[in-house]
Amino acid sequence: MKLLFDQNLSYRLADQLADLFPESQHVRTVGLAAADDDEVWYYAEKHGLTVVSKDSDFHQRSFVLGQPPKIIWIRRGNCSTQDVHDVLRGRYSEIVNFDNDADASFLALD
Repeated sequence: MKLLFDQNLSYRLADQLADLFPESQHVRTVGLAAADDDEVWYYAEKHGLTVVSKDSDFHQRSFVLGQPPKIIWIRRGNCSTQDVHDVLRGRYSEIVNFDNDADASFLALD
């Protein structure tokens, strides 16, 4: 499973979680730092990436458009990069199950 971290998350997460989610990327490293949600959505779809974001717009978009791409919505408000890292690492099994569920479009993580 490859993740695409949105601009509201640290670019460091891709490296910090590479053991669990190899080939993950950050919008900044693929030239999408200033991109709007449409561009990020279509990039993720084209490259088989799951978008990870704190932005509820992606969650809403997944209701309208379905998947791909799949969306992981971090619902932690103002939190540190370490908090996001810990959530993703700690919920790894749930994330893998989400990825394997052909019908699932989004996963909300608190």
